[in-house]
Amino acid sequence: MGKRILFSPIGGTDPISQNNFHDGSMLHIIRCYKPDIVYLYMSKEMLAYQEEDDRYRYCISKLDELQNRKTEVVEIERPNLEDVQEFNFFYNEFREILTDIFKKKNDDDEVLINISSGTPAMKSGLLVLKTIGELPCTAIQVSTPVRKMNEHTHKGYDVELAWEGNEDNDLEAFENRCEEVTCPSLSEIKQIELIKKLIRSYDYSAALTTADGLIESKEKAKIIDLLTMANKRLMLDFNVAMVTAKKYKLEDIFPIKSSNEVRMFEYAAGLEIKRKKEEYGDFARALTPIIWKLFTQILAKKYNVDIYRYCNETDTGYRWSQSKLYGTDVYEYLQAGFADKEGGFKGGIVYSIHLVRLMEQLNLHTNEPDGNLISIIEDLRKIEELVRNKAAHDLATITDEYIKKTTGYNCLDIMKFIKRAFTYSGINITTENWDTYDYMNERIIELI
Repeated sequence: MGKRILFSPIGGTDPISQNNFHDGSMLHIIRCYKPDIVYLYMSKEMLAYQEEDDRYRYCISKLDELQNRKTEVVEIERPNLEDVQEFNFFYNEFREILTDIFKKKNDDDEVLINISSGTPAMKSGLLVLKTIGELPCTAIQVSTPVRKMNEHTHKGYDVELAWEGNEDNDLEAFENRCEEVTCPSLSEIKQIELIKKLIRSYDYSAALTTADGLIESKEKAKIIDLLTMANKRLMLDFNVAMVTAKKYKLEDIFPIKSSNEVRMFEYAAGLEIKRKKEEYGDFARALTPIIWKLFTQILAKKYNVDIYRYCNETDTGYRWSQSKLYGTDVYEYLQAGFADKEGGFKGGIVYSIHLVRLMEQLNLHTNEPDGNLISIIEDLRKIEELVRNKAAHDLATITDEYIKKTTGYNCLDIMKFIKRAFTYSGINITTENWDTYDYMNERIIELI
């Protein structure tokens, strides 16, 4: 079993406070952690106290007697050190000292550092060294017995009397005031900030790669869970995503939960992310499914026409069924809708143009015609046809400008059409719901 090594600056309340008669931080850590070796770092002022009555060695020796063990004490004396508030000095000084300690120690030895004793510059220097992470040690903070700042009194200090009156020697009343400070390393902080940036950019896959390959945090499993949830959601595997959301009490990131409606909304929300990520080619190719589904939903909710009653599902998509259509109003409306086409309505695969023509006819025969709806679906159909053909047959790079040149609308305009069409779908979606991914991102960031 390896040794335990403590590095401790000496501060004004070490070794025992004359104001509250409890251990100072240095002695309290030795009492609780029982290190084999203690390095005591003393400035000119602290060294003068040590030379006066050997108070630091004396109390460590008395504690050894009480605990029936032997602590090796190494004094690091700085008799010329008077300016004890310079952070840069202590950062470099402590770095050299700790590097030397790490060179001498065995692989299974453990290094502790006291970040409660000494001046603010000393404490900060040690904490920054811990945060950088190049010297893997355990930082220990010791709270005061009175839970407030210690007062420093040295006049008339009697080390023997202080030891005899030390209340921490009372085993029944003793309280361990040590706390290990689990500050993240600088490398980990950078990794977390990169992950947050990737989350806000909706690049969950890259965030996952960063988390899986670089993070050594105890929070790693939770972070990977949350990023996997976001990534699964974007991939439309929202059933898996919802399980994780429930685990972390994030159910409210899904504004639509009805099984019949969630797929449509999540698909459209994912389409918005493609626009924000400037994945315009994917955006263009993803339009046809959502437009087709929206049209079927509007037919069902506004006109009470269930398209699936008139077609059959095949490997190539839904196809009109002549036997199911024959003799119905839907068949008559489709025939009327294609009266201007040679051969009229021909059946086959159910395309969005069929649904548009059907809605146009239904709108003509309703008591409350809605010209705004017809304008929206006609525009969406035109956009879909132009974009789909270009994306499928043109080798040119698909950009937002390219889509606008082709259709007359950019991707933001197209998303506005889709959101307006949703208002006719019977799915209750608020303006805030469309920001669902941004809301999810902030909730994830809060948790990591």
